[in-house]
Amino acid sequence: MSFTLYQLDGCPYCEKVADRMDELDLDYDSVWVEALHSQRNEVKRVSGQRGVPVIVDEDHGVTMAESEKIVEYLEASYA
Repeated sequence: MSFTLYQLDGCPYCEKVADRMDELDLDYDSVWVEALHSQRNEVKRVSGQRGVPVIVDEDHGVTMAESEKIVEYLEASYA
């Protein structure tokens, strides 16, 4: 499995996703983004928006934002 998690240090929504991925024993690469939305060009390029968290599940061709939706997706797909 190949995951990338775009996250911001200290973001509780990002931590929620990272914690659930750890609980599910999913390996992922973290990309730490800038605090300023205007500096999050890589997130914008991948997801079309600048908010985090964003997860990219390369194996399934899924890119998704919003922590609740991400956690639901992970549980439905990998739990």
